[in-house]
Amino acid sequence: MSVYDFTTAPRRDMDEALKWKIMKEKKPDVREGIVPFSIADMEFANPPEIREGLTEYLQTAVLGYQTAGPAFYEAVGSWTKRRYGREVRPEWLITTPGVVNALFHGVTAFAEEGEGVIVMPPVYPPFYRAVERTGRRLVRCALREEDGRYVIDYEKMEELAAQEENKVLLFCSPHNPTGRVWSREELTRLGEICLRHGVFIISDEIHCDLIMPGHTFTSFAAVSGELERNTMTCISPSKTFNLAGLETSIAIVPDPERMRALKRRMACAGQEGRVNALGYKACEIAYTRCDEWLSQVLEVIYENHRALKAFLGERCPQIRVFPLEGTYLQWLDLRAFGWTKEEQERRMEEADLFLDEGYIFGPEGEGFERINLACPKNILMEALERLAWV
Repeated sequence: MSVYDFTTAPRRDMDEALKWKIMKEKKPDVREGIVPFSIADMEFANPPEIREGLTEYLQTAVLGYQTAGPAFYEAVGSWTKRRYGREVRPEWLITTPGVVNALFHGVTAFAEEGEGVIVMPPVYPPFYRAVERTGRRLVRCALREEDGRYVIDYEKMEELAAQEENKVLLFCSPHNPTGRVWSREELTRLGEICLRHGVFIISDEIHCDLIMPGHTFTSFAAVSGELERNTMTCISPSKTFNLAGLETSIAIVPDPERMRALKRRMACAGQEGRVNALGYKACEIAYTRCDEWLSQVLEVIYENHRALKAFLGERCPQIRVFPLEGTYLQWLDLRAFGWTKEEQERRMEEADLFLDEGYIFGPEGEGFERINLACPKNILMEALERLAWV
């Protein structure tokens, strides 16, 4: 068994990494050595199997136009079957340059202008953009806090789904930013509401591989055959293996009519369901050779969560730490301080803490922060020391 290095952070400030660029634009005089904890990619090197596999591939490859081939389909199918017990067929799959891209196309394919798309805030900001920038109507069904975790408001969802003009549920599973991993029972109840009222489900499952001990991920489409036909599932190796820059994701659409509708919308935007050659190959390698790397990185992330929880419990008990069931994104409640969102942002910046402010996930997130745990533990602990003095 290989032992991977999760104690050394690569020098991403030297390679135009987006989160560093944003940090330096926000605070040009930021101190040397400060690491941002915002955008959801990892401060770990990619799995060596991927680096070595791509290097070998480039020795003979021609980087012209590519399509998904048998090896790609086999890799995706074996991954979903091996890890989640879900069988997917090649004709159900279409690639897009990123899950956000797929969300935009899904919203425009399955809801017309002016029709409603339901979201469950606080939620990943591109969900709002996918609705509002395409002329669809944003419909909010906010999650509720109950016994220290977030739950679905089924009564509100029933009410909204029953309104004929609401056509799509844009769902996040596992949930970003709250870290919830929805149980089969929760998905079944929610799915029954959608089926009862003819609401189509677009399920962003990009974090599905990042599940913490004691929790089990269930794909929305795997709950029943009826829900499988009523769901577009979006997955990608990008979060799992730190490959976001290759912009390769997969939409799974089992219903042939829905797939045709999606392809028509994509064609109208000049996209034909192809991504770049390296993206196909990296995905194939990740899904066939990197299970052990994933197992080890999950241990590191969970240990970081435990260390954060212990540290803040002792040094800064005013900050409430939500359970981390999935993702590597920790949701923190700072409302006990009573700060305005402007004051909270100023205090963070003065401490050279570059997290994601909770309000970007919707008004329900005001007073919260999201911190990325996918980094070496020593880097996280240095940041927590600064947070304790904010």
